[in-house]
Amino acid sequence: MSGDHPNHPSIDQSDRVLPRNLRQTGDPGIQMLVSTRVRKSPFFDKSFNEEGAWRCTVYNRMYHPRGLVEPEDGGAMAEYEALTEKVTLWDVAVERQIRVKGPDAEALTNYVITRDATEIDVMHGKYVILCNEDGGILNDPILLRVEEDEFWFSISDSTLMQWLQGVNVGKDFDVEIDEIDVAPMQIQGPRAEDVMVDVVGEEVSEIPYYGLMEAEINGAPVLISQTGFSGEAGFEIYVRDAMQNAERVWDPVLDTVKDHGGRQIAPGHHRRIAAGILSWGQDMDHETSPFQVNLGYQVPDDKDADYIGKEELERQQELIEDGEYPFNLKLVGLKMAGEPIRDYAPDFWIVSDPDTGEECGYMTSPWWNPDLETNIGLGFVPADKLQAETDAQLNDEIYEEDLDIEFQVHLPEEYAEDEGEPVYATVAEVPFKESVNPSAREQAKLNARQDAQSD
Repeated sequence: MSGDHPNHPSIDQSDRVLPRNLRQTGDPGIQMLVSTRVRKSPFFDKSFNEEGAWRCTVYNRMYHPRGLVEPEDGGAMAEYEALTEKVTLWDVAVERQIRVKGPDAEALTNYVITRDATEIDVMHGKYVILCNEDGGILNDPILLRVEEDEFWFSISDSTLMQWLQGVNVGKDFDVEIDEIDVAPMQIQGPRAEDVMVDVVGEEVSEIPYYGLMEAEINGAPVLISQTGFSGEAGFEIYVRDAMQNAERVWDPVLDTVKDHGGRQIAPGHHRRIAAGILSWGQDMDHETSPFQVNLGYQVPDDKDADYIGKEELERQQELIEDGEYPFNLKLVGLKMAGEPIRDYAPDFWIVSDPDTGEECGYMTSPWWNPDLETNIGLGFVPADKLQAETDAQLNDEIYEEDLDIEFQVHLPEEYAEDEGEPVYATVAEVPFKESVNPSAREQAKLNARQDAQSD
């Protein structure tokens, strides 16, 4: 295939087996087919028929609402306002729950995640990644330890159950691995705790970040965690026996959200981008190393137990520490000019080098941020250009501050400032906007800053 073919521009993807399709096709305005091949969640009727979700995607082979407010009423940015100023309910039943249960549950879990599963207490969770033997990220779930011998993988958009079952064919851990009838919903926004107190009582305020709590809502058993995908304050409610109990829980929760001035919205990708939260499939996949996407902190240097990908990840880590970055591209934050991007991007928009005019990277997750009054986004750019212009090792330090490194982004006509011309973008600190509950990496950065200020 020639280097200038529209599916495969001159951007260096030579370290991938399956290149990204970078052809700029736009949104063809097609209709989503609803059939029995793709699963309807137990919240489907509530989201689409009662609350009026007007579009969806397919996530984990389930229909997932991705628009509640119609464009003429403000669309996704009206949903952003509800999320950041009030409180929102999300249908996230697509976060399928894969349960590992049995005497060897901890041992298997510790073998498939990079972090140390033995350090996760019962009734606590942790954000984790699972990698293949090449160090590529297979999934980045929230891992819940509900019993000493029982873990739930609350998965992102990639098949995990078959991977775990396949791993165990050769290892023969004494566990059961199945998807269970549990469907989560998220309560996100500044008034999330007020909603949860009304729904389950004051005890919910005592849950620590990533802590768990058993409760009942309208007589149905649920598991509650203080987690979310927004960067705002939030909780997740995991409805047990969901095909029977989902609507029984949904109705009083949504009523309470509305009592506090909120509404159901689609998952807030505009806010998660500002928080630097990654989306599997957009920002990373099975050919992406955690060291390319600001997840190096997920690779511990003190985990003695073996895990899948350990040898390769430690090799990559050693190269990086020696100043030899082993990847062509690295994910960075970019602040971009152009008209406000107020909806999902249908393509990986091309990034070019303004010094040479050559195509060199691509955007994965762009959006307008009204708080910063600029377009922001995550995108892959050449690692060698970053290293040359910062004279720094390509580790998490690249995200610590806004940098005077410019690229150009080839926005579609509706967002371009001048027709046919790219807009300028500069490398930015990530997160663009701090989270209410900072990640482990963010918290370490904040602590380092505080220590430096106190010295």
